[in-house]
Amino acid sequence: MSEIKYKRVLLKISGEALAGDQHRGLDFNVIGGVCDVIKKCVEAGVQVGVVVGGGNFWRGLKDGGDRMERVRADQMGMLATVINCLAVADCLEQRDVPVRVQTAVEMNKIAEPYIRGKALRHLEKGRVVIFGCGTGNPYFSTDTGAVLRAAEIDADVILLAKNIDGVYSADPLKDPTAVKYDEITYDEVLAKHLMVMDTTATSLSMDNHIPIVLFALKDPENIYRVIMGEKIGTIVKEEF
Repeated sequence: MSEIKYKRVLLKISGEALAGDQHRGLDFNVIGGVCDVIKKCVEAGVQVGVVVGGGNFWRGLKDGGDRMERVRADQMGMLATVINCLAVADCLEQRDVPVRVQTAVEMNKIAEPYIRGKALRHLEKGRVVIFGCGTGNPYFSTDTGAVLRAAEIDADVILLAKNIDGVYSADPLKDPTAVKYDEITYDEVLAKHLMVMDTTATSLSMDNHIPIVLFALKDPENIYRVIMGEKIGTIVKEEF
């Protein structure tokens, strides 16, 4: 068996990816495939934290636009992430994977409040911890929430599972000449304004020296492949 490259990971899954081809709501075939691989990772001894976006239900800034006050629109987005967290948690439990949901906004009838010490203890006991509500604050994306949680739990890497298979020089859907990077530095990402994550999340990850691997969730096995050290997608870090 290959040696595990990353022992503790923070997996960030976009809400859009969980919607599958329908682009809205939840595709339980997609979620089930992701949970099968998470179970495989846990059984291999990997400690897994998960942050899920909420864009399959609501994107605060985009959906609220100028029709809603920004703070309230972002709060709706936080609630959307909790729906996704509960769906993923249920699918994991159906597969006998121990899991805890922790939310940055306290809702004790639904989930645990986020407490770093408890999250670390859960991970050490082999439980998957799913973090909801992003940072718990408006004006911050769930990508920033993912980086924050990764830093707090001392994750070895952030795994960005998206609808695209890597970082490109331009939007490959709009520019057929766009070039995919196998590896790139944070400085290059920021200087070229590449949409790996928003600039706040990228800067926070760079400041805390956490590498990012961005890859396509279309094949959930990519999660396991990255953890085992295969070169999948694009790796972003300080220097090579």
